[in-house]
Amino acid sequence: MIEGLPPELWAFVLASFLIELTPGPNMTWLAMLALVEGRLRGYAAVAGIGLGLALLGAAAAIGLAELVQASSFLYQALRWAGVGFLLYLAYDGWRGEPAAGPQDIAVDLRRAFLRGLTTNLLNPKAAIFYIAVLPTFVSSGPPQAAQIATLTAAYVTVATLVHAGIVTLCGTFERLVGKGTRERYVRRSLSVCLALVAVWFAWTTAR
Repeated sequence: MIEGLPPELWAFVLASFLIELTPGPNMTWLAMLALVEGRLRGYAAVAGIGLGLALLGAAAAIGLAELVQASSFLYQALRWAGVGFLLYLAYDGWRGEPAAGPQDIAVDLRRAFLRGLTTNLLNPKAAIFYIAVLPTFVSSGPPQAAQIATLTAAYVTVATLVHAGIVTLCGTFERLVGKGTRERYVRRSLSVCLALVAVWFAWTTAR
């Protein structure tokens, strides 16, 4: 351990790491994106996901996440919007898109970033993490706002590293996937997995 960092922070980092290793929408979508479209677009999506998690942490700090949790209407609206967006990503992956030219790379990166951002802003489970898990690591000692900010930064960092690792690993196999029939088979198989994840997401977030 680094001298000066409290044990509670390390426990939180470990808990965050284990949570992020659990298969879910981000992991499945990032694997598909990196395998089919390459690491660069995958990293752009990771940046969007990181920003989404940071914004959710800020929202939780000022009480917006608790408001969503307390309101059945807001929670269900967010939940079904998230499910719908995952299904859209699955459909988009199944359908495929024409290969982008060099002049379209910036457009593709922006799209990947915005999709990563959207998937997390529409994820009630991420919001619940900040309500149910993060507060258990906040002590009554130092100012709580500073502790929440530190824990949020730690969680976003851990999540970003895990997601970047997934993109790096899956992007290694992009050349093996190639284009044509093999690429279409891999893309559609992962799209089906993402659709199943969307159904699982709808099931596990029901209340």
